[in-house]
Amino acid sequence: MEKVTAYTQEEPEMLFPDLADNIERMKLEFLNCSDIMYRNCSINGLNRATLIYVDGMCDIQAVDAFVLEPLIAHFRSSTQVDKEKDVELKGIFLPTLKLHIAYETKEVIRGVLRGETAIFTEGNAYVMLADLIKMEQRAIEEATSEKVVRGPRDAFMESLRTNTSLIRRRIRSSRLKLESMRLGDLTDTEIVMGYIEGVVKESLVQEVRSRLQKIKLDGVIHSSNIEEFIEDNAYSPFPQIQNTERPDVAVSSLLEGKVVIIVDNTPFVLIVPMTYWSGLQAVDDYTDRYLYATFVRWIRYTFVHTSLLLPSLYVALTTFHLQVIPTPLVVSFASAREGVPLPAVIEALIMEFIFEGLREAGIRLPQQVGPAVSIAGALVIGQAVVAAGIISTPMVIIVSLTGIASFAFPIYNLGAAYRMLRFPLLVVAGVLGFYGIVLFLIALTVHMVTLKPFGVPYMAPYAPMSIGNLNDVLIRAPKPMMRKLLPWLGNKGKLERFPKRVKSKQTK
Repeated sequence: MEKVTAYTQEEPEMLFPDLADNIERMKLEFLNCSDIMYRNCSINGLNRATLIYVDGMCDIQAVDAFVLEPLIAHFRSSTQVDKEKDVELKGIFLPTLKLHIAYETKEVIRGVLRGETAIFTEGNAYVMLADLIKMEQRAIEEATSEKVVRGPRDAFMESLRTNTSLIRRRIRSSRLKLESMRLGDLTDTEIVMGYIEGVVKESLVQEVRSRLQKIKLDGVIHSSNIEEFIEDNAYSPFPQIQNTERPDVAVSSLLEGKVVIIVDNTPFVLIVPMTYWSGLQAVDDYTDRYLYATFVRWIRYTFVHTSLLLPSLYVALTTFHLQVIPTPLVVSFASAREGVPLPAVIEALIMEFIFEGLREAGIRLPQQVGPAVSIAGALVIGQAVVAAGIISTPMVIIVSLTGIASFAFPIYNLGAAYRMLRFPLLVVAGVLGFYGIVLFLIALTVHMVTLKPFGVPYMAPYAPMSIGNLNDVLIRAPKPMMRKLLPWLGNKGKLERFPKRVKSKQTK
């Protein structure tokens, strides 16, 4: 038996005119790949063409109807075989079939692994790649991590072209640019960078493109694989790149002059740059009336910062600053803590740790039992620790309120940052009291102010202050007043987010 050896890099990468040589090279490249299919087109005992495709990634019926049958008809009508003649076969296929020509082996391999059908013919030193890709995918569903009361119900999915079409159907302009590139030496994952020409700052586009091109990875499985490679400060607890599974959020960001990054095989789209205040804005803020949206936004801001400060404030008050608490409340706290052997800071850390564990268990457990186990666990453990005298009743109430407040974050990554910061803040409050809390908040504010993802201040428009753009931060102004783009992104306001209000004139 003849020993088969792999081709080395010294051999030429161009295809051979001889069909048998090309097929032998492909079989060596796809050695032990059982999902690679080879279909020969033989006329009068002579193999004139060979089709190569991946089973499960192409439309077999379309291959038979649009490729194999026209090939057989063409070769049967041919009276002679001339291997030296470069016969153009592209014209025999239906005009609707998407074809392109490949002359290099690597290009053919990449096309086959993408799901295209490679058409090798005798006497031709090129291959026709037919786009007959058909892979199983789920239907477009409602977003699960960003629920809305009033708004679109579609969400991104794992198909790259489906995701780009969801954006294109909302922005029907040639100014919407979708640049494609590939990352991952083994996965060869396609990535699309989207922006609106004339609205986005050109330097921002160049910076995002440059950072993406510098990434060197063996594989890109989902968008989070590249997130940490392109952010400015990987050691910051705060997310500097927003992710969303809602097309309307991505489109709104594009209209503001931002850049979106769409990664194949992942339903989450990245948005750069991200600011702190954009991480606290929800879709319902722009679908409800502005008065109610502002009211709900204030409630959200209150709960968000309560989730960070409430346990620490309770520990500091009950440990160092009892004189600040009214006397009846001090008596109530003292009676509740009677017999509890642990300091307040240790109580808080234990309860926070248990709560985070129950939250994680509820996420990892199957959907049918996860919520039931987490709720039952919280009730049983809370009642048990109070009855045993290990934890005081006020501490259970404080931790429960903190846990409820932590669910008010519109973006999961920002909520995770606050959940993580709650633990060191508890320790500082238990050691230094109010002074420690103030020092921690000052250091945290300085850190947030110094963050500049992609050159954009993280705390804009408050740092630096931009009075003309405060109508969509603490409040949500009426939409006719929100006509300017975000100046800290460097754009010039060429595109209006909302049209001017048209007032009707009464006729006399």
